[in-house]
Parts: sequence; structure tokens; C-alpha cells
Amino acid sequence: MIDQKDTKPAAKDGKYEFLINYSERELTCRVEKEQNKLHVFIDNNINAELELQANGNLTQVSGNALPDSTIEFIKKHIMEQ
Repeated sequence: MIDQKDTKPAAKDGKYEFLINYSERELTCRVEKEQNKLHVFIDNNINAELELQANGNLTQVSGNALPDSTIEFIKKHIMEQ
């Protein structure tokens, strides 16, 4: 039996690109949002996956460890546009 998952685009799904201050440097940050997953690519060498929780918080589930301040910045940039 095939598991039926919700595959409809969620609000704000898509690709985003913006500058972010990371380790005292201004770097390009690319985010691909799919449903409740955010795939984060910073300066082509830092990768992480974030998951949007039901309560609205973002939790890192894999990849290079990101500081909480960076996760919060990404959340504000993507979710509050």
C-alpha cells in the first residue's frame, strides 16, 4: 500500500536567496522551502535542513550546526515575507 502524503504546495514554498551575516561575514544564503522542510545552503559550503514545527518554531534536523540566531533570521526572512 502506498502512503498518501500531502504533496500540495504549502504557503511560501519556493526558492529564496538573500544575504546573511554568518561568522562575522556577509554570505549568500539560498533556501528551498518544500512543505514544512527548509533546505539551507550558505555560501555553497554550509548545508542544513530545518523543519517547521506545528507551533511555528524551526528545528534543525540535519547538516552543519547553525546558531540559533541564524535559524531565527532565516525563519523571519522566509515566513514573514
